[in-house]
Amino acid sequence: MVCQECQPFNRSSEVTITEISTVQREPLRSFIAAGQALRLWTPRQVMAAAGFSLLFAILIGIPTVIIPNPVFGREIAVLAWNYPVWIGSSVLAGMLAATYVRPSKDAPAPTGDDDAEDTKQGKFGVFGTVLAWFAVGCPVCNKLALLALGYSGALTWFAPFQPVLAAAAILLTGGALIFRLRGQVSCTPNTPFGELGTSWGRAQS
Repeated sequence: MVCQECQPFNRSSEVTITEISTVQREPLRSFIAAGQALRLWTPRQVMAAAGFSLLFAILIGIPTVIIPNPVFGREIAVLAWNYPVWIGSSVLAGMLAATYVRPSKDAPAPTGDDDAEDTKQGKFGVFGTVLAWFAVGCPVCNKLALLALGYSGALTWFAPFQPVLAAAAILLTGGALIFRLRGQVSCTPNTPFGELGTSWGRAQS
């Protein structure tokens, strides 16, 4: 038999354990919800994602000379890791842009959790794309880096920091995409995400 004085403590502990368990499941629920949203995409949205991805690949690849062209040049050769970062960031940005495309001509535009969240996710996506451009570009061809650090400083400080920018770009754009997709499969715009994936949680228990 549990004494009455211990009951409040036990209830508090149960609530705390439940909250911790919910927080631990949140990343997995986000991925599950994003996958559900992707499975609901129409051919119109898939084609939009492909088109936007190609557009972002061109916008990033030509100025950074990952795509060879006669207009731009770079003094430092393209590194091997630049290619997967370029492709990954372009695909993620293209998919993020496609989440704003209507499933059909007559359907309403997709929305996330709320307008403020949509704006925040869009900003994260734009910022991630800009970081990707800085990450895969020539370190000594970047005028901002040259003005701030000089030629030797760009090689010494900016170039080694570019992989960090690449990781940040992928995380920001990918995170914005997951949260955008997650919001589109919520039952209602104001439903807390802690309730999303309840059926999955019940199935696991």
